[in-house]
Amino acid sequence: MREDLPFDTPLKANCSVTSKAKRIALISCVSKKLSLVDGEKVPAKDLYISPLFKKAWTYAEKVIQPDAIFILSAKHHLLKPDEEVSSYNLTLNNMSAAERKEWARVVKSQMINEGLYFERDIFFILAGKKYYQYLLGEEGIKNAELVYKDCKGIGYILKFLSSEI
Repeated sequence: MREDLPFDTPLKANCSVTSKAKRIALISCVSKKLSLVDGEKVPAKDLYISPLFKKAWTYAEKVIQPDAIFILSAKHHLLKPDEEVSSYNLTLNNMSAAERKEWARVVKSQMINEGLYFERDIFFILAGKKYYQYLLGEEGIKNAELVYKDCKGIGYILKFLSSEI
């Protein structure tokens, strides 16, 4: 408490910009994708066709009700849902820690460019540890809800998502 003010004097924030935290959903890519001909592109949200991705997307829309949804792509890093992409075969699960750290560095840079704030915004992460571990921490996301944290395996994740949507 400041000594020079009466105890009931309200203090004003020293910020010229006051904005509320955004709710951001981050959904990891999956291996099951649309079969596309070479060079064909579709919106990112339509590329991934596994039950896991579809249920995660529905969960994000209905339960989290975020301000924005992004896809964590092993190849494209941070994808907007309507961003046009072609099919690919890449996963962070086969990458070294150094490769995953570099991937996360690019994703965090993209998040900043999208106007997301690691200190303020709330991130709901629907992804496995290899997709989020280097996004969190001192130089990354501070407010994270790890949606799959207590689920041990895809079967449990699917059961959890199904029960919530």
